[in-house]
Amino acid sequence: MTDKLKGIIASSGVAIGKLFLFNKEELVIDKITISDEEVDLHTKKVEDAIESYFTDLDNKEKSEKNEEVLNIVRAHKELLQDPYFSDTIKEKIKNENKNAELATSETVEQMVMVMSALEDEYLKERADDYKDIGFQVLCKIKNIIPKDLSKLDEECIVISKELTPSDTSNMDKEKVLGFATDLGGKTSHVSIIAQNLDIPALVGMQDVSIKINGDELAIIDGNQGLLFVNPSEEEIKSYNEIIEKEKEERQRLDKVKNLEAKTLDGKVCEVSANIGNIEDLKVAIEHGCDGVGLFRTEFLYMENDHFPTEEEQYEVYKEATQMLGEKPLIVRTLDIGGDKGLDYYDFPKEENPFLGYRAIRFCLDHQDIFKDQLRALLRASAYGNLKIMLPFVISTDEIKQTREILEDLKKDLDKEGISYNKDIDLGIMVETSASIIMADKLIKYSDFFSIGTNDLTQYTLACDRGNENISDIYDNFNPAVIRSIKHVIDESHKAGKWTGMCGQFASDTKATKLLLGLGLDEFSGSAAKLPKVKDIIRNSNFKDEEKFALTILDLEDVKEVEKSIENQY
Repeated sequence: MTDKLKGIIASSGVAIGKLFLFNKEELVIDKITISDEEVDLHTKKVEDAIESYFTDLDNKEKSEKNEEVLNIVRAHKELLQDPYFSDTIKEKIKNENKNAELATSETVEQMVMVMSALEDEYLKERADDYKDIGFQVLCKIKNIIPKDLSKLDEECIVISKELTPSDTSNMDKEKVLGFATDLGGKTSHVSIIAQNLDIPALVGMQDVSIKINGDELAIIDGNQGLLFVNPSEEEIKSYNEIIEKEKEERQRLDKVKNLEAKTLDGKVCEVSANIGNIEDLKVAIEHGCDGVGLFRTEFLYMENDHFPTEEEQYEVYKEATQMLGEKPLIVRTLDIGGDKGLDYYDFPKEENPFLGYRAIRFCLDHQDIFKDQLRALLRASAYGNLKIMLPFVISTDEIKQTREILEDLKKDLDKEGISYNKDIDLGIMVETSASIIMADKLIKYSDFFSIGTNDLTQYTLACDRGNENISDIYDNFNPAVIRSIKHVIDESHKAGKWTGMCGQFASDTKATKLLLGLGLDEFSGSAAKLPKVKDIIRNSNFKDEEKFALTILDLEDVKEVEKSIENQY
């Protein structure tokens, strides 16, 4: 009899194969206190372990061709080179007389705890990277060679309690048909690799690694979030037909990805990507992005041990701008504070930091930091189509103040003879209730809007999107959210301007037709989903979807909305 197990979809697709149970080593940390005379010895152990793992990554980078795997290798190299990481370990050894493995373990736990507490899902999942490099360095310290998935005897579906970015980057990509894990999130590096390799993956299955023995025949369905263990002949036949259809669909979308997102009746949209660094941009370009709708610049600050200088930022913005050529690069100014802290800056303790001293509020209060970023952006704008976007705006005054700063900086650049785009666009993210209500006023001082649905949904519904107790309430298809989106789009169009969307909703293919009908001009989301979003737009009639959107706007309940959406596809 078939055993049907449910999981969270990390990567879509279907595969049939034998299950391979991958059990990793459980590291036992030695907690013995060392003497002062042993401090140098244990410090050297840590230095050697970090250097050894860095060399492994160096060799991997030279031989690896998959871009997403290279992203992880480079990210891990950056983390290893972060002085905060090694210095914190050494301080624990020197000041607290902790041995090498205990000092390393505690430092990694602290970093994982900080990242796991973040609200931003993209940043939150970076905890896996810290956990991963900690495990690899500890293995070096303890002289353990960790198990990996690089040499498999046959094609299989991997089952594990948890997979790290290292596990997936080292796995035999010709043999792994898919994977399912007890733990993990859908925005983790592991999930992104699965999407990039186009293999089905399920995460958050809680106890799948305990329920199976290994070697069972199974079907992994990444479209419905199901794992069928010991499926029937009829189920196997049915899923083989689905696999063949998906293969044909992938081949078709590969031909679509670089085409214009133009509806059958002539409306043209932009389908762009959300990125956090240059490596993300390379992946987005490979998936046929029309530009970048959101460049999260906080990574430049969070992965550093100091506020990055104007020059350091300029080089990154310039490279991204040049890579895109005439395609737009929308850069969000520093969105720090709230759930995103800095090791080198002490934010004030707040009762509710998510509604506190963050984003544009922090920037306008620290204009020296803000000016460094704006100058870097202005200079980089000389090399392409760069646009600036302000986060967490609630008033016209915030936009006016920023424009005044920009004008002063432009005068300085003119005096210095430095080139920049004199007509650079300045837009805002619409993600607060205030910005929705004041959209008609805010658009007068903005060149464009970009709707951040992750926060907009949270604040509109007064629903913490990280609270599992009310997770069923947080829903982008809630009528209040949809009406808010429509209002914002309409106000920008009345002013002769455009509105994009850079929240996760923009790359939700179930929402594409609705958002198109609401009048959305730009869809910016996960790179892997761009070809499908573009394909849906190309096969839609704007006038028909516009009429459909009007019927949705008249609905009262989220279930009614979701049912209507389902019937539309």
